[in-house]
Amino acid sequence: MNTADISERKDVVQEIRDRFGDGIMAQQPARDGIPTVWVANDRVKDVLKYLKHETAGPYRMLYDLTAIDERFREMRQGQPDSTFTLVYHLLSHERNSDVRIKVPLTGESPRAGSITDIWQAANWYEREVWDMFGIHFDGHPELRRILLPLTWTGHPLRKDHPARATDMGPFSLPDDKAKREEDALRYSPDGVKDVMLLNMGPHHPGTHGLLRMILELDGEQIVNATPEIGFHHRGAEKMGERQSWHTYIPYTDRVDYLAGPLNNFPYVLAVETLAGIEVPDRAKVIRIMVAELFRISNHLVYYGTFSQDVGTMSPVFFMFNDRERVFHIIEAICGGRMHPEWFRIGGVAQDLPKGWDGLVRDFISSMPRRLKEYDGLVLKNRIFKGRTRGVGVLTVDEAIDRGVTGPNLRACGLEWDLRKKRPYSGYDQFAFDVPTMPDGDCYSRAVIRVEEMRQSLKIIEQCLKHMPDGPYKSDHPLATPPRKDRILCDIETLIHHFLSVSWGPVIPAGEAAFGTEGAKGNNTYYLISDGGAMSYRTRIRTPSFPHLQVVPFLTRGLMLSDLIAILGSIDYVLADVDR
Repeated sequence: MNTADISERKDVVQEIRDRFGDGIMAQQPARDGIPTVWVANDRVKDVLKYLKHETAGPYRMLYDLTAIDERFREMRQGQPDSTFTLVYHLLSHERNSDVRIKVPLTGESPRAGSITDIWQAANWYEREVWDMFGIHFDGHPELRRILLPLTWTGHPLRKDHPARATDMGPFSLPDDKAKREEDALRYSPDGVKDVMLLNMGPHHPGTHGLLRMILELDGEQIVNATPEIGFHHRGAEKMGERQSWHTYIPYTDRVDYLAGPLNNFPYVLAVETLAGIEVPDRAKVIRIMVAELFRISNHLVYYGTFSQDVGTMSPVFFMFNDRERVFHIIEAICGGRMHPEWFRIGGVAQDLPKGWDGLVRDFISSMPRRLKEYDGLVLKNRIFKGRTRGVGVLTVDEAIDRGVTGPNLRACGLEWDLRKKRPYSGYDQFAFDVPTMPDGDCYSRAVIRVEEMRQSLKIIEQCLKHMPDGPYKSDHPLATPPRKDRILCDIETLIHHFLSVSWGPVIPAGEAAFGTEGAKGNNTYYLISDGGAMSYRTRIRTPSFPHLQVVPFLTRGLMLSDLIAILGSIDYVLADVDR
């Protein structure tokens, strides 16, 4: 994620050095400009507590937590020796700034201290790191697998774990193994005994994907709710470390499969940051237009299915019709619908076709009337209001502590939108508002997304009126594939072209994280290159993962019917949770 204020970046590093001089091992330059500090394992909790509570402009959000298997990495650029590295990514809304804390770990079974007593969001993140890398967190309240079955052997994001199913032998399920798998799914509540256990899922209706909610009920009142995820886990990060930089783009479309190119955006921007590629203005505006069309498409699915969850039927059909109109435009421009795979490193795959402007003009002229009609069908509907107002309330402080971003954070009253706070791809040239709501309930989360669709229409209209001329792709030699006119006249580009066709571009060694305002919240790709044709480490920070972790907190003490409203209001997708 790119940061905004150079002076703030220097301040936080100096603050850490002044306070913890003996615990600071190194400072690492990062291509993305995020200050990156190496901290000793026995001091990291103190550093993190200080950053959250004591700095001027505190880093109150644990934005991400992940790890790196360093054992096979060749180019480390002066970092401390380690077999594994823990990476804590913190965000300060007050400073509009990030800081990255790295902790070197040694040994094949490394250990670190849990920070669940500092951030609520750390619970699932630490479980994921244990699941994927085998790093044990001392003091974690429930350190067990989260994305893989409890019976799984090994830790898949270690470099020595197979990347393909064909490398793991044929699958079989003998009776004894089936019994072990069944036993592993059993759930025993802790503490309260006089409860009724109810398995909600894994099924799609009502849970917006394959999700198992294990409910402890006192009558119809929820005593506790335990989400069980991982049913959609496809190893998207592992695949990012076996595909070339270019051929991984289609995989990103499907992380949040309702948002298509909004997943491409942070990935290609992170690669372009690593490679130093400047994107032409026309490509920037085309990307923004396609991204905002998909934001509307995503929110239409949200709006229709949420209203259906709480008792209406007709709106979901009307809104899916409008979504088809978006797909008609996308198909005309990109050739694909849900997953056009159209963004490229350095630009987009093709220029806009003839007639694109007429399709877009027709859509943006008619859609405001449709949204006004839906206000009467849904937002003003007394049943919808009764099911959603005052339900699932989240305050700003609670949201920040749990890693909530995007529309769900703005529904709590915080005006935080990366398109405004850290404009990328030319968003600073567009006039649009950032809607907020003060109540933080299910109703507010719906209102925010409806208003965002109106703002997206404004942005698309500006793209239509002010689409610049010029190339749709960078002429940088690492852009994939490079422009044909450069290939004919530039021997360096010709060599890079053949390398790109065969293996993908060779990106210089370094690391970069880039965050964008996705449909469901902040999407960030954190990429590490060791100078090869594919990523050494691909980390996908998705909004749905921390958002779903909030559900038990929101539902405790409410009625079973409220759970359905809360799940619908959050707008998550299980592929975005599980990756």
